[in-house]
Amino acid sequence: MSGDDNFNLDTSDKRRTLWIVLWLNVAIAVGFFVMGYFGDSNALLANGLDNSSDALVYALSLLALSRPRSWKRGAARFSGVMLLIFAGGVIADAVRRFVEGSEPGGILMIAMAAVAGIVNLYCLRLLQKMQDKDVNMRAATTFSFNDFISNGGIIIAGVIVMITGANWPDLVVGVAVAGIALYGGIDILRDAHSDKHDEAGTVHGETRE
Repeated sequence: MSGDDNFNLDTSDKRRTLWIVLWLNVAIAVGFFVMGYFGDSNALLANGLDNSSDALVYALSLLALSRPRSWKRGAARFSGVMLLIFAGGVIADAVRRFVEGSEPGGILMIAMAAVAGIVNLYCLRLLQKMQDKDVNMRAATTFSFNDFISNGGIIIAGVIVMITGANWPDLVVGVAVAGIALYGGIDILRDAHSDKHDEAGTVHGETRE
């Protein structure tokens, strides 16, 4: 990308970008919850929870923009913990649906995931335009990338559900989304830890903040 394609690194650019992705994630989360309820889909509800946690993290990141670097690391750590908690909730719901049964709607899964995929791709593009991102902006980029991958999985699961009438593809994707969230949460926590040592000019084990 050329220099003209990148945002300046001032606070106003970061704030504008985060506000955009914040409200887009709120809208997507509402859509996932509504479609997940009517479509009896674990995968859609899982992504609704995912986007809700993303929106909360973006709001927290907006507060972190003007705060010290240590405060930003704290916000990023909170983001990572939120993803880990979310992953546990999704897996528990998938187990419940496996035991009790469910009838996911393939068409609703495909339609909602396709719309969300376009929106998440736009969010990812906005975030990737920013260079030298701090730990919170890197976390935001991780979220959008994870969401985009998850949407592709839902589309594939929706097609299989339509063909077979089984609920297992929906549950598999729901658990996979939880796995992506788990990986993303761990990655964010590691990034925050590395950022602490980067600021202090130390390596792991030498000092504590």
